[in-house]
Amino acid sequence: MKDRKAVARLGSRSAVRLADLAQLVRAPAALSVPGDVIAGAAAAGRPLGVRTLGVIGSSVCLYWAGMALNDYADAAVDSVERPDRPVPSGRVPRRTALGVAVGLTAAGLGLAAAAGGRRSLLGAVPLAGLVWAYDLGLKNTSAGAVAMAGARTLDVLGGALVPGPDMASLGEALRRAAVPAALTGVHTGTLMALSRHEIAGAPVRVPATTLAVSAATAVATAVPIARSDAGSAAKGRQSSAAPSALVAQFPAPLRGVAGTAPSIRLRTTVTTAAALAYLGTYGTAQARALREPSAANVRRAVGAGILGLMPLQAALTARGGAPAVAAALGVVHPLARRLARRISPT
Repeated sequence: MKDRKAVARLGSRSAVRLADLAQLVRAPAALSVPGDVIAGAAAAGRPLGVRTLGVIGSSVCLYWAGMALNDYADAAVDSVERPDRPVPSGRVPRRTALGVAVGLTAAGLGLAAAAGGRRSLLGAVPLAGLVWAYDLGLKNTSAGAVAMAGARTLDVLGGALVPGPDMASLGEALRRAAVPAALTGVHTGTLMALSRHEIAGAPVRVPATTLAVSAATAVATAVPIARSDAGSAAKGRQSSAAPSALVAQFPAPLRGVAGTAPSIRLRTTVTTAAALAYLGTYGTAQARALREPSAANVRRAVGAGILGLMPLQAALTARGGAPAVAAALGVVHPLARRLARRISPT
């Protein structure tokens, strides 16, 4: 009976299964990418339209390119430390991994240009450059963590750069998205600190530090918005002119309803709940690694952190004024966790 599993030729002599390509690019982990762009777009007041979806597609392609390039560059190391990966196991030829990385990079830049023109390329080109620089040279240097955090930061800023009907200036868009971009970068820094100990385990101080930083990230995401909304609600009760002033403070996704007390409560509730979910997933895994910092527990914490980025993105999206979109991101998180049981995100 013929093998009915889907295959792709991709220029190699033997067929490469799509399942192996999915493992090569860590396909489910890409579900952590759209929330970066959405959080940046919400902060800058961009609607979730076709242009935003195009930039999301661009970011996913660049993320997958980075995963394929990682396995191309690490083929020798993986043959000893992770021989079951697609390249060292022989299921995906090394040159095919490089071809996948090149093709996905070109697709990512093309999608960015089509979605937002030069403005979106301002984010996509340096993002692609960081991805390649990290995998081919910076990974094992002191600049590696900074490069990876910078890539996630640029991903968020890319959402803010999406053109819109009431398009803000370049500087204003970047200013609005600075906080969510910085918090996403800080989270990525904790992931990088843990990932360096996936093979041999970590000193206790590493998960202790990353857990503290993650807790601070959650607080920084939720507390300021809760205080701001509480103050806005109080002003609304004191003055009939307050609703129109409040509306001006919210980005486009919530214009017209932002001044109402229910919408303020919804925004605060979703932001806080998502921040707690972030700590409940990533924080719990780090606490386990703190109690027993074995290689297996550190790997679980890294995997939880990759997918745990999604509730953080939901919190930042709600903070930016789009709680309904944030709730949708929260629904995707359990799906990503289920898929990660079949294909590891690390």
